[in-house]
Amino acid sequence: MIVIPAVDVLDHQVVQLVGGKPGSQQIVIPDIKSTAKKWVDLGAKYLHLVDLDGAFGKGDNVDVFCDIIRTCGVPCEVGGGIRSEETIRRYVEAGADRVITGTKAVTDIEWLKEMANKFPDKIVVGMDMKGGKVVIKGWQEPCPYSLKYLFDVIGSLPVAGVLFTHVDVEGKKGGVDENATRQFVTDCPVMVIASGGLTTYKDAETLSRSGAIAAVVGMALYDGVIKPWEWEIPWVADLA
Repeated sequence: MIVIPAVDVLDHQVVQLVGGKPGSQQIVIPDIKSTAKKWVDLGAKYLHLVDLDGAFGKGDNVDVFCDIIRTCGVPCEVGGGIRSEETIRRYVEAGADRVITGTKAVTDIEWLKEMANKFPDKIVVGMDMKGGKVVIKGWQEPCPYSLKYLFDVIGSLPVAGVLFTHVDVEGKKGGVDENATRQFVTDCPVMVIASGGLTTYKDAETLSRSGAIAAVVGMALYDGVIKPWEWEIPWVADLA
């Protein structure tokens, strides 16, 4: 498993939200590119870029994200408000390793099938879980489909994986939910990237044991508690 630094962007600034709620920012950093470069310079092997402006319908950060993808020197996955083939194509052509689409993917199944086949092994389906249910539109509304149905669909498509974000623990510094993660990974037919609640190195080990192939770190990274480039334990595997 690999731990991936998150660069979440809202109002065109790097932020960390609590429980996904706008206005709950505990971290605000104006320079997006410098923040991404900082983590790479320190030794991060992969970046997780999230366009919260896109997710909340407040414009987008596609240009700056494409620039980071082209120049940062490590593979990147990017998500947040990705609801069109044009945006996916822009990111893929910029060199994105994976493109995460959530709301559009889990509400328009035919579109998901089309995108997965047009961009094989590039699409990651974002499944944000809150209160045991899949939520959409920046974690604000319930998804119209059940988790089981979505797993059935994804299992037949050439997707790169699923991003499982546990909104209930996101940004709260309270640790991960091992049981929820293990159950999700067990039921999911493709590889799982875990996000939400990663607070200590013990949490990282827990997610690894749960079967996640990667874990995204946010608040604990910006607080200086977790340094992914220093996480050296026997079961760490590079994603290359």
